[in-house]
Parts: sequence; C-alpha cells; structure tokens
Amino acid sequence: METGTRAESRGRRYVSLASAAQEFGISVKTLRRRIADGTVHGYLVGRLIRVDLDEVHQRMLVDIPSGRRLER
Repeated sequence: METGTRAESRGRRYVSLASAAQEFGISVKTLRRRIADGTVHGYLVGRLIRVDLDEVHQRMLVDIPSGRRLER
C-alpha cells in the first residue's frame, strides 16, 4: 500500500536550488527568497533543499501583457 506522500510525488521533478536557478537564469538567492515568501515550496531532503521544477516554472514565469490594445 502506498502512502499519500509517495503517490503525490509521482511525476514531479525535484532538483537542487543550483540546478533550478541555472535552468531559469536566476540566482540561488532569489530562489531562497521565493521559498521564504511562500511563492515556491522548498522540500528538505536530508540536509538538502529541493524544489519542484514544474512548480518553479508555473510560479516564477509570469506573462507580461503587451501595451497594445486589441481592436474589436
């Protein structure tokens, strides 16, 4: 029988802060700030902090609306 934690973790990609920072072109310090302010969840694995790469992608990348108005 599987526990809820194992079932929920399927399909997630947990990576180090350094790997996630490199992937998105941001600093590790920025990721640590986002974990501290609750934007991104950090997961402690032993003594290491990991983040879900898909969650970082979803929460850190924000669409910027264009300044042009759409004509109707």
